[in-house]
Amino acid sequence: MTDLLHLPLHALHVAAGAKMVPFAGYEMPVQYPAGVMAEHLHTRKAAGLFDVSHMGQVVLRPKGTMQDLGLGLERLMPVDVLSLAQGRQRYGIFTSETGGILDDLMFANRGGDYFLVVNAARKAHDFAHLAEHLADVAEIEVQQDRALLALQGPQAEEAFARLVPGARGMRFMDVAGFDTVFGPLWVSRSGYTGEDGFEISVPAAGAEGLARALLDMEEVLPIGLGARDSLRLEAGLCLYGHDIDETTSPVEAGLTWAIQKPRRAGGARAGGFPGESRILKELDEGPDRQRVGLRPEGRAPMREGVELFSEDGTPLGAITSGGFGPSVQAPVAMGYVPTAFAAPGTRIEAELRGKRLAAVVAATPFHPTHYKR
Repeated sequence: MTDLLHLPLHALHVAAGAKMVPFAGYEMPVQYPAGVMAEHLHTRKAAGLFDVSHMGQVVLRPKGTMQDLGLGLERLMPVDVLSLAQGRQRYGIFTSETGGILDDLMFANRGGDYFLVVNAARKAHDFAHLAEHLADVAEIEVQQDRALLALQGPQAEEAFARLVPGARGMRFMDVAGFDTVFGPLWVSRSGYTGEDGFEISVPAAGAEGLARALLDMEEVLPIGLGARDSLRLEAGLCLYGHDIDETTSPVEAGLTWAIQKPRRAGGARAGGFPGESRILKELDEGPDRQRVGLRPEGRAPMREGVELFSEDGTPLGAITSGGFGPSVQAPVAMGYVPTAFAAPGTRIEAELRGKRLAAVVAATPFHPTHYKR
């Protein structure tokens, strides 16, 4: 792993006994001595601290007005940017000319700029994409010297508010800035686990101090990539490069909730984004296939790549994410099937080690979410 990049908190992870693995060009902690199962369950009942500093952070400052910049962003995704109020964050999707997903991201309106967090494996692509298409309306500032931490779980507010009391007043998808002894924090009340919590952008120089202050609290444990994946899977959340990619449209992926009315046919700013013909057609007529949740029968997890079949043996598709759900004490998975097989309760089969095993299409999330509304 000599060619891999190190996170600002690399030494802290190693000292904590983390098992380090390659991920998106970085050496990342996949688990700590407690193990994936314990880390997962601890996050569900208390608070877990995730180092997600591998993600891309970029600030877009308007060359003219924020409205011009918002319209510029709307040229890149089928999302209503203009209605996003100051101090709020929204889920976004960069789309391709063929209607596929280039990346999914979070973007926040901070009044004088937009702050974006993009996926680690796509950040070089995304930064170039922004530079190519928004140079006329934005100064693009890639944040090289900031870490990103996620504090997740029902006790996250109690823990974080000891350091940043103002965080108590935030609700789901709020964003705020706080001046602290760790430097200026850029905070959103959001996350990737289905639990309440915060994502905290912190200057790299202050990241270790913030992480240690949180980990010194009884309710907070460090959590690795393994539990991050099982938590987001139970929450029915997509992972780029697995459940969504350039071959999947937002409609197929079940992300139509992220395409607000103004961007749809008949809306105030309908279309005007890459892939609009395919995406608007699928919104109107329905897609040929859909991402679905799956509950395998029995105890054997069904993982990415496992092929799916109808009960009469017709090939349907494949699992894109799967594993054992510690909170639901059963295997869970997601994958794509033809729309005719996408209704919850539909029985299908998956081929596992040469055997066809039963699975049932199920609604997601598999575990209830607990966001602070």
